Amino acid sequence: MTTATENLARLTSRAREAEQKAADAARQTRTELEKTVQASRESAEAEAAKLRASAEVAKDQLTDAWAQQQQAWNDHVALLRERIDQKKSEIDTVRAENRAEAAETDAMFAIDFAYSAIEEAEYATLQAVLARSEATDAAAKSSDA
Repeated sequence: MTTATENLARLTSRAREAEQKAADAARQTRTELEKTVQASRESAEAEAAKLRASAEVAKDQLTDAWAQQQQAWNDHVALLRERIDQKKSEIDTVRAENRAEAAETDAMFAIDFAYSAIEEAEYATLQAVLARSEATDAAAKSSDA
């Protein structure tokens, strides 16, 4: 079983990878970029499926707040994907510019949301380490008694 600290390191690595892919995207041709976007979408969908499966397995241990947050996130992602799919059909320049601005705004909010999630992940990880330390101390004290 991986520790919370190891998962936080994995999150950090994945954030660096996302940053590099975004930087690389600016230098790709449109065809390459469309393939990159599709691959990213498929990867995000696979990760979301893993998260849902993981939450289902641990549902008795997760608080209701996390279950509600997961549902809210799933609803948000579905809405964003629906909007993106609808907007793909827009062709003229003004609509394309508006679509680009909306996509950039969505991306900035997703980054802000992820940043906040990282902050919460850090707090939860540190809290888990502290709780484990307290449990170890309590077990040591009870065996000394």
